[in-house]
Amino acid sequence: MITENDDSVDAVNELVRKISIKETQLKIAQESNLIQTAEALENQLSQLQQELGDNSDTQLQSLMSL
Repeated sequence: MITENDDSVDAVNELVRKISIKETQLKIAQESNLIQTAEALENQLSQLQQELGDNSDTQLQSLMSL
């Protein structure tokens, strides 16, 4: 059970790291006026944020089952 929780925390940390990287890439693309690149990065960022939300729901359900 603890291993599942550790894996879940690691997954959330990885998603947060990826989101941070995408936000930095998006900022650079916007500052460089790379419109298509910025749009693609916004889509990727949105998907990562959605994954993070889904993962948080799973963690909450796991905690509630304890």
